[in-house]
Amino acid sequence: MTKIVHCIRHGQSTFNAHWVEHGEDPGHFDAPLTELGRQQVAERAPELRRYSYELVVTSPLTRAIQTTMGLFGDHPSSPAILVECLHREHLESSCDVGRAVSHLAQDFPHLHFGHLDEVWWHSEGEVNERGFVYEPAPVFEERVERFRSWLAERPESTIAVVGHGTFFSRLTGRFLANCEVATLEL
Repeated sequence: MTKIVHCIRHGQSTFNAHWVEHGEDPGHFDAPLTELGRQQVAERAPELRRYSYELVVTSPLTRAIQTTMGLFGDHPSSPAILVECLHREHLESSCDVGRAVSHLAQDFPHLHFGHLDEVWWHSEGEVNERGFVYEPAPVFEERVERFRSWLAERPESTIAVVGHGTFFSRLTGRFLANCEVATLEL
């Protein structure tokens, strides 16, 4: 049986907006959605309502959770929402540094974070001049393959995954615009 996975990149974040305008990392750790990002989510939501998702998997980065809740908070199939850090973004910019589970749980009390470590993003290595640890490419590539296997092993046949541009470019073979959807068949 073919498994359909819709990979959905988050809406525009404050980091994305600053990067487009200035071409530099603004130091926005765990960047939230902008007003345009929230609008992108609202515009995409009606299209996704026609699918009966059995599961929605969201990255624990705030912009992904905000996108998930905007797209699936009142979805007619009422899919289960699972927060999973395996498909977090490749940590190479400030926006890819997460927030502790205790803080996320306060901001999103309707979601379950107890299965995640308090620090769930890549944090092993030396801190760079921008104040965070860069995730080495081989570590990232191995994580993408682990997530592909994890998805393939899931029992659900229709899954939505809300995540990030660089991660999805490795998983699907194409870079997605904010709130764009790519279909992955497993």
